[in-house]
Amino acid sequence: MAFIRYIPADALAEEDRVNDPDNIIQVHGVHPAVMRQHWELYKQVMHRPGPLSRRERELLGVRVSALNSCHY
Repeated sequence: MAFIRYIPADALAEEDRVNDPDNIIQVHGVHPAVMRQHWELYKQVMHRPGPLSRRERELLGVRVSALNSCHY
């Protein structure tokens, strides 16, 4: 498995931090603008109103991860 070093949140400028300690988000700390964009995309896709319920969105995410053999 690949390894990417994390940048601790306290090492980032306050405006570049996101309120999510999840590794999949924090791995972007090496490029804070990308981390912020990933976080905003995640919030839009998973938390904003849409045709699928939150449960359906989560189930789709789990299914796609399983199909991709993603252990995360």
